[in-house]
Amino acid sequence: MKISRREFAAGAAGVALSAGLDPNSAGAQQRLRPTGQETLGPYYPVRTPASNDPDLTHYPGRQGRASGQLIELTGRVLDTAGRPLPQARITIWQANAAGRYTNPVDHNPVPLDPNFLGVASFRVGRDGSYRLRTVKPGPYPEPSGTIRTPHIHFDVTNADYRLVTQMYFPGESLNATDLLLSTLAVRHRDPASAICNRAATSEPGLLAYSWDIVLLT
Repeated sequence: MKISRREFAAGAAGVALSAGLDPNSAGAQQRLRPTGQETLGPYYPVRTPASNDPDLTHYPGRQGRASGQLIELTGRVLDTAGRPLPQARITIWQANAAGRYTNPVDHNPVPLDPNFLGVASFRVGRDGSYRLRTVKPGPYPEPSGTIRTPHIHFDVTNADYRLVTQMYFPGESLNATDLLLSTLAVRHRDPASAICNRAATSEPGLLAYSWDIVLLT
């Protein structure tokens, strides 16, 4: 069947949208949508570790492991053309499995975890890849009375560009009512782009996820 140029263009735009690309940009087949900006929030780390170790499950000088579901998150930091950004630095922070941050301004009455580091800062690999080992963060109450769904904060820098954002987990019942996640569409951001994907793992007791970060550079 012969396809008109108009029909072909419409079909190409649909393919670009399904792939997470911008069909209105020049070279739509190559361009990725940048990860959306979010606020720092009140629990941004007071200080970050001097090491480059992306493992939050062990506190330096202590023998125990952080409580909770062990998870591994992998991904890449890319530009909108899909090229890796090997000079990028990632700072992440999150609540522990009970839903409390290490930041002293968090007055949630649930206990702190003495073996949970709570924050990490590290550079990505030469191919833009990162690998984070942590525990799944718990939900926690907001002053407004709402409950925040499990999430991890990211502060990503590359040259003179900075992205502050949050990543969420698939299948969480609280995703539908989380004030920030549920309003992403209103703020012209695809909610699905903020949710990581399950990944394969052979390690017993570990949940694996993947999530790529796209910087507008």
